[in-house]
Amino acid sequence: MTSDKGQRGGRRRNEQGRERNRTGARQFSAAAPAQRTRRADPARLVAFEVLRAVAEDDAYANLVLPSSIRKHRLQKQDAGFATELAYGALRGQGTYDAILTRCVDRPLDQLDPAILDALRIGTHQLLAMRVPPHAALDQTVGLARAVIGAGPSSLINAVLRKVSVRSLAEWTAELTGGLSDATRISSLTHSHPEWIVRALRQGLVTHGRSADEIDSLLAADNAAPIVNLVALPGIGSLDEAFATGAKPGTLAPESALFASGDVGRLEGIRTGTTRVQDAGSQLVARALALVEVDGGGSGGQTWLDMCAGPGGKAALLAAIAAQQGNVLVANEPAAHRAQLVRQALRPVDPAAWSVRVGDGQDIAEDYPDGFDRVLVDAPCTGLGALRRRPESRWRRQPSDLALLGPLQRSLLQAALDTVKPGGVVAYVTCSPHPAETTAVVQDCLRGRDDFRLLDAGAALDKASLDGGLAAGNGSTAQLWPHVHGTDAMFLALIHRQR
Repeated sequence: MTSDKGQRGGRRRNEQGRERNRTGARQFSAAAPAQRTRRADPARLVAFEVLRAVAEDDAYANLVLPSSIRKHRLQKQDAGFATELAYGALRGQGTYDAILTRCVDRPLDQLDPAILDALRIGTHQLLAMRVPPHAALDQTVGLARAVIGAGPSSLINAVLRKVSVRSLAEWTAELTGGLSDATRISSLTHSHPEWIVRALRQGLVTHGRSADEIDSLLAADNAAPIVNLVALPGIGSLDEAFATGAKPGTLAPESALFASGDVGRLEGIRTGTTRVQDAGSQLVARALALVEVDGGGSGGQTWLDMCAGPGGKAALLAAIAAQQGNVLVANEPAAHRAQLVRQALRPVDPAAWSVRVGDGQDIAEDYPDGFDRVLVDAPCTGLGALRRRPESRWRRQPSDLALLGPLQRSLLQAALDTVKPGGVVAYVTCSPHPAETTAVVQDCLRGRDDFRLLDAGAALDKASLDGGLAAGNGSTAQLWPHVHGTDAMFLALIHRQR
């Protein structure tokens, strides 16, 4: 973690020529804001910049954070501190705002957004990190003085002093005391919007698990995920990652767990032969590549990634296709994202892939009965990836389900129309919500007697290292953060009968 040393005093003289600070480093109390440091600690400044970009620019923290770390030239220890501070403040925002409401003399929406972000950063340090209270106060006020102004720093100091009088457990007990609504209690305890708590509980039941697992699931969402790497089959290597302390992945072949440090410094990451990819995403792609289709697994097949941007699953599928003598078409409707797909596919033999820029909903017009395997990684709410994208829990709204549902159904219908007889369609979402998973599949298969569901759980087991994921629920499969340590990926495998 970043150091919290006090400012060092030297022999200095005031205007009258008298020496000051004879005793060296000064120690300030929490009650003396005027004497606090006036500089922004670089690690805390990085976290503040991330929160500001998320709030002002609708940015994703995982995209902003690495560039900010490099801009401020943070070393490994300080980069880890900044990462925990930024992600922790974003994850805990709901609970922290409830606490701050008790400590601020006005509604939070009347505060300058930058002040509120500084308060969230200070609150996370005080309640959830091993930072001494005096350091959390001093450094947060110093940050505010440097980047917001001297006036707000007094308010921030006063509010954080109130926050510091209780532990997180004590604050949580106060916030939930007297409540009988289990959803409200879980929301405050685990910092998730109430509608998401209800949605995830419903998802657990729909996919064959107990609703009593909700607190374990929410807690897993709040745990910092380990970076998962995958070496593109036949192309990449994990030797460099292992040499820097990475451990072999336990779920997916040719994967690694990268616990700390800047993964962007790995040569394989820079060249694209090794990629950062959640194990759940790796497994659903491998499951599609391994499942048997009519005619067997011989070469000469044509595969489709219908929603390929930004290219993670497409790169893995293309590498596997190249090994087997098959070809992948990566479809992406947005031109700028299609360029990201091309960049992701660049390490793979160019004879094994092509990129189509166009609407996936119309692809059957160009490729009727054109593909042996089709991946529909449909746009969704992303409720299954809240541990990696904590800001999403505060951005998403229940209305998003109604907006995304028609698109998900249209894409899956198009996939069913473009897969060859004997071929397989994989419908994938990074969400366990029934409205985005089983309901979509059921609606699209209604009246389509030429299709049947395959055992997706068995396909995931076959794709995994130990073969014991136990993610199946009937014909479909659902991975979970609190059970499998992956994003909550849903998979349905749909076979078109001849």
